[in-house]
Amino acid sequence: MPWHIGRMATLLKPVQSAPDALDDLSLPGWLYFDSEFFEAEKRAFLRAAPQIVCHESEIREPGEWRTLEYLGESVIVIRGDDGEVRAFSNVCRHRGSRLVDGTGGCAKVLTCPYHAWSYARNGRLIGVPHRHEYPGLRTEVGLHPVSLENWHGFLFVTLEPGVLSVAEMMAPYASEVGPYRFEDLRVLGRVTLRARSLNWKAIADNYSDHLHIAVGHPGLTRLFGRNYRIEAKDHVDRMEGDLVEKESANPSERAYQRYLPKVDHLPPSHQRKWLYYKLFPNVAFDIYPDQVDFMQFLPVSATETVIREISYALPDGRREMRAARYLNWRINRRVNAEDTELITRVQLGMQSPTYEAGPLGTSEVCLRSFATKLRKLIPEARLSSPPAPGWCRG
Repeated sequence: MPWHIGRMATLLKPVQSAPDALDDLSLPGWLYFDSEFFEAEKRAFLRAAPQIVCHESEIREPGEWRTLEYLGESVIVIRGDDGEVRAFSNVCRHRGSRLVDGTGGCAKVLTCPYHAWSYARNGRLIGVPHRHEYPGLRTEVGLHPVSLENWHGFLFVTLEPGVLSVAEMMAPYASEVGPYRFEDLRVLGRVTLRARSLNWKAIADNYSDHLHIAVGHPGLTRLFGRNYRIEAKDHVDRMEGDLVEKESANPSERAYQRYLPKVDHLPPSHQRKWLYYKLFPNVAFDIYPDQVDFMQFLPVSATETVIREISYALPDGRREMRAARYLNWRINRRVNAEDTELITRVQLGMQSPTYEAGPLGTSEVCLRSFATKLRKLIPEARLSSPPAPGWCRG
């Protein structure tokens, strides 16, 4: 078993351990910009982490496909003629050319633009120009399969084995997720890609950080008051806020409070709840009564990340619901802008040689959990400064 998969498997087994001297400290700053540590992350867990490609409703017909770019790899998810959805590496088996460009489309046959080798919708090699020149070619040389999981309609891929399934990660919250009818969701809009000069961990930290809400997000504070709550499980952080009765002074927020209609399939406790889940390490769901968004923090380098997100909703033609979804977008557009400014300030500070690992409060349970995972998976994360160059080559 490769060393990084072994570490990940160990992490995913609940264990009782003695208190660690570093439990009360955040991660050191060098982890947020060091290129070798980024390579260690890729080997230790990033390549094995499940990543959303799309919702199955986006590829309902045979030949419809979607792609995901992750850690230099391109994955294509396509529905076959038999109705099954499969995932493949978006790489021709002849000379390595990318087969398809863009984020989605529909094809009867996947034909390589370089030498016209072609593949069926199930990945089987079906066409080779100048076939007589390859006497030893095996017909079973089809597209390289990629592991695929359908979790409540969302299609996840993993580049390498070594972690629990999404269903296993989310098991503690299965009963809470069920009423939202994820399987019946339909896409709203299109995938948005936002490139940021940030380490992916800075974004992931911020997503699960509750103490900055009252300071950096006045809109959310007006909507939730002081009732924003968090918890950390082995593989998932959960955050929530309930809309307060007091009307906001902000027009968009006040209108959202007024127009958000009753949703029959949700229990009373979740009619006016904003719910967030973050799956370790870099996938998150924003779950509202009116819609569901996913967000990924796709690492590009030690200091570059692409935030990938899209919204989904159940079919609902009510005017109030259409208004609530538009207002939700307006409110969260402001929240995203606030977060970008906040995280940028953190990224700059992490790169200063004056920064040392800071203290973590007792309520910062998600940040504590995240730091503990990193230290278990990559022991060098315990160091206050980077090891000598070349430490990650082993």
